[in-house]
Amino acid sequence: MLLIGITGHELTTRERDWLQHDACAGLTLFARNFASRAQVAELTQSIREAAPRPQLICVDQEGGRVQRFRDGYSKLPALHGFEALYQRNAEAALALAREHAWLMASEMRASGVDLSFAPVLDLARGNRAIGDRAFAADPEVVAAFARVYVQGMHEAGMAATLKHFPGHGSVLEDTHHDAAIDPRTLDEIRAHDLVPFAAGIAAGADAVMTAHVTYPQVASEPAGCSRRWIEEILRGDVVNGGLRFRGVVFSDDIGMAAAGAVGGIKARIDAHLDAGCDVVLVSHTQQVDEALAAIQGRRLNTMALAGLLGRGALGWDGLLADARRAGVQARLEDVRAPSLATDILSGATNMGDVA
Repeated sequence: MLLIGITGHELTTRERDWLQHDACAGLTLFARNFASRAQVAELTQSIREAAPRPQLICVDQEGGRVQRFRDGYSKLPALHGFEALYQRNAEAALALAREHAWLMASEMRASGVDLSFAPVLDLARGNRAIGDRAFAADPEVVAAFARVYVQGMHEAGMAATLKHFPGHGSVLEDTHHDAAIDPRTLDEIRAHDLVPFAAGIAAGADAVMTAHVTYPQVASEPAGCSRRWIEEILRGDVVNGGLRFRGVVFSDDIGMAAAGAVGGIKARIDAHLDAGCDVVLVSHTQQVDEALAAIQGRRLNTMALAGLLGRGALGWDGLLADARRAGVQARLEDVRAPSLATDILSGATNMGDVA
């Protein structure tokens, strides 16, 4: 199955045709698709009306520099801002992170969006793509935030997606622009980067997004193209050292530079699906026709995404009348992420780019 991107604020005739394809499972929206709160609601409704079956409508609404919808929405602080608060008062920091999750997810659900790809569980260890998108450098601290963030999203009727498995934070390179090689052993990765993912999965996370990072001590392919990472480690039984994840596995966007390590569009799609990914992200519209053609003839797991569709949205009238929203907004004003040198270098800084 594919999640595709579209060009602007309304569906074009060509994009309506894409929605008819059996392999189209939904769309990811970006800043290029945003003009106003009302326009987003109209766009999501038009997508559902144009498609012959339910479509999963997604976005990256993390907060900080990766917040695709802005005017009319709460200003969400970057996740790294919670670390300083945690050092002063761990209980208060975790409670506020849960509220951050609830607020973000509630606003997305009110706009007709099913899924925001969150939370980021990469460690804050200097990666150019991650920067202040990560909660902290300490795996146990990130694990604590993972648990409450999943809970907050669920409370708002949204599934949670842990990214970028098995951890993008401990290498320098930004996979938007470069290949990334992490030379550590599996034991080292288990002791650090996998700790938050294990916590998020135990908390009931519904999906995982893989990284385009290669870990040659574990597998020769990037993680999203590796059966070793997906079928043995992520989905494998605990007794064999696996995380026993039973939800949906997304690729990261195959238009990113690091995805090219396995070849062209068809090769990228085949590699991810053959490795065990359920859904491949094709966010660049110039790649969608080729991607739809490339997936022709494959067996499609059409039921995989049913559990990720949003539930129980208040709608904007109900959300605006909810005193909890205003209270959370006020408390989040005190969360400030320190400026990191890596943040200005990341491909995710571009508000229309993939994250």
